Amino acid sequence: MQFKSRRIIVVSAALIAIAICLLVNPNSYESVFIRQENTGAEKPSVSGLLAKDILEELEVKGRAPKTGYSREAFYDGWPIVDGCNLRQKILKRELGETAVFDGCYVISGEFDEPYTGEHLVLKDKSEVAEIQIDHVVALSDAWQKGAQYMDYETRYKIATDPLNLLAVDGDANEQKSDGDAATWLPNNKKFRCQYVARQVSVKYKYGLWVTEAEKEAISRILTNCPNEPAVGV
Repeated sequence: MQFKSRRIIVVSAALIAIAICLLVNPNSYESVFIRQENTGAEKPSVSGLLAKDILEELEVKGRAPKTGYSREAFYDGWPIVDGCNLRQKILKRELGETAVFDGCYVISGEFDEPYTGEHLVLKDKSEVAEIQIDHVVALSDAWQKGAQYMDYETRYKIATDPLNLLAVDGDANEQKSDGDAATWLPNNKKFRCQYVARQVSVKYKYGLWVTEAEKEAISRILTNCPNEPAVGV
């Protein structure tokens, strides 16, 4: 009976901690998930670390040459996860209960697109096809900030980790290209804190560095949201 009581107290304390985290960050784009796997597509769990703190842990260096970069140096297409490719898994994650499927493929649904802030209603598969899956830390950026010195297995994880993937408006993604936070930020200002927190989290998780200008840009954003949590680390 004493063991059961202690267990109830521990679980209650954990739930209270999660509730406090969500109250402190009510506009956070992330949800709290218990399970996170590199091969799945769950939304990354909120950690106990703050984005501003792990930013200070990142090495600051200049860009390495882009020489030798190709997407194939990271991966050669979306992997299959539970019988469906990872693109479809990410679409399902973002569209949630509105997603309609034809087999593995999402053919309609709606969601709040993070980069523009618009609510997109995707009526058919042609409109779904216009949604791109963005690498939040662009692969070219990762290559020039440490990934080129890593083994293929690690680069593959960077390219296929759901933490580094978002379903976004195609035009916005093309405007971003391979920019870092010093050269591109979402037009949706309400998402900028979550965006840079996710970039910092990916770089922290995989040991990638930032440039001085990039760090300064991220710091400016996080000044507006000092309690923004790191995610997935």
